[in-house]
Amino acid sequence: MQPSIRAYRPADLDAVYDICVRTADAGGDARGMYSSDTLMGDIFAAPYVTLEPEHAHVLDDGTGTAVGYVLGTADTARFAQRYRDEWLPATAGRYRHPADPPVSAEDFMLWLHEHPERMVVPELADYPAHLHIDLLPHWQGKGWGRGLIDAFLAGLRAAGVPRVHLGMAVANVDARAFYDRLGFTEIAVPGATTVTYLGRETAG
Repeated sequence: MQPSIRAYRPADLDAVYDICVRTADAGGDARGMYSSDTLMGDIFAAPYVTLEPEHAHVLDDGTGTAVGYVLGTADTARFAQRYRDEWLPATAGRYRHPADPPVSAEDFMLWLHEHPERMVVPELADYPAHLHIDLLPHWQGKGWGRGLIDAFLAGLRAAGVPRVHLGMAVANVDARAFYDRLGFTEIAVPGATTVTYLGRETAG
């Protein structure tokens, strides 16, 4: 079978965790960087496919294995609340509490996990949806990323969502070029130094 983009299935969860950690270091491999290789997935991937699977799509390599994904939420404020009410209890006891204030890179990630309200940024209020997209290196640069974004935007349009945003590591210059080509433009968020916020309309 040929590679294709399809809806996420629960059987894809392990692959989603794997894709997430292998692209979590500003697009590079983050395996071994934290106490558990599941940490990145538990923050940036699994809660989305668990709480809003209808907005998750994967790139299937043709054998049934996911090698890329796009996932996200149609309503960031609602998702942040569900993360607190549903996802934090589901992952309770899996990780230690971070130092306050965070000291290490892992502390910072654990702080993000424990503070889902951080997703609700006033300057992004006109862009209620947000997304994460990751593909394994071999599958990048072949048009699949655009196809995943198109699938995600189509789902948002069907849900009546007018605009979407994303946050990307400033260091990930390759990703910025990709988003620029897809019509994303920068959204000014004062104080955001390590993350660049981009947004676009779901139409067009």
